Amino acid sequence: MTDLPKTPESTPETSPAPVPGAVSDAVAGNWVDGVSPPVLRPYLRLSRADRPVGFWTLIIPSWWGLLAAAAATGWRAVDWWIAIAVVLGAVLMRGAGCTWNDITDREIDARVERTKSRPLPSGQVTVKNAMIWMGIQLLLAFLILLTFNATAIWIGIASLGLVALYPFGKRFTWWPQLILGLNLNWGVLVAWAAHTGEISLAPLFLFFGGVFWTLYYDTIYAHQDIEDDTLIGVKSTARLFGDETPGWLRLFMMSTVLMMTVGVILAFAPVGNPLALAIALVGAWGMGLHMTWQTARLDISDPASCLSTFRALTQTGMILVAAFLLSLLV
Repeated sequence: MTDLPKTPESTPETSPAPVPGAVSDAVAGNWVDGVSPPVLRPYLRLSRADRPVGFWTLIIPSWWGLLAAAAATGWRAVDWWIAIAVVLGAVLMRGAGCTWNDITDREIDARVERTKSRPLPSGQVTVKNAMIWMGIQLLLAFLILLTFNATAIWIGIASLGLVALYPFGKRFTWWPQLILGLNLNWGVLVAWAAHTGEISLAPLFLFFGGVFWTLYYDTIYAHQDIEDDTLIGVKSTARLFGDETPGWLRLFMMSTVLMMTVGVILAFAPVGNPLALAIALVGAWGMGLHMTWQTARLDISDPASCLSTFRALTQTGMILVAAFLLSLLV
């Protein structure tokens, strides 16, 4: 549900020639449709490489986990590799997850205007080839995971159950955004364990803070498809909350800040550096302020407003990344 929606159309005088096979909700001028080898384009579209904002929903929480762990025990040479590896792993796992999502949702996607141009419902890729593509991405991600310690490896493997479950969530629960949040923020636990070799309360609070953050932004995202979802019977928190959504968004926002604040205190307070703790807390509260500002500007009935607020998630998450990074330098 976090693949990037369609951008406003250009005027007829300035509209570029359509790219064969391009997905309707892809980012205009994306590199996949522009410069990637044509033979790979359908597979890169399956991985949502033409909608890059989704990659950040996995990368940012992973960096939270790594930087908070490094603040607690000190930066190590191996952390440079962990910082790179979680990015590579996020790209591959997001691609594999989106491929699996499209395989399971191909019949639903064919009935929705925004998604019927995707590679599977449009016939660009067969189900068999999509399965092979998903397997390649999972294998590469697993090879990267094997460079971590045993605790991180087992935590990473455990995420596969959530990845497999997510596409079916909207069929049996009104809370598929919760399952998505568990998926997208799992990197907090993997990165923390990759650095420390264990899991403690601090990363758990950061993890659940990320889950509430996902509930916030993906509920907003889901409001763009609420009419189609209603027609075909797909469940979402947007449909569940309806006109009460603004109140739920405030609850998710406050829960995010509360969980992040506790996680920061647990990670940074034992270090005995008050300035580092203060900077990290400012990061957690800065996330809340940024979400408050976005919520004040949001018109939940306007898809364009929902899209604008959804896209701001990268800025929100990077506030905490920047605060953690700065706290390591003081």
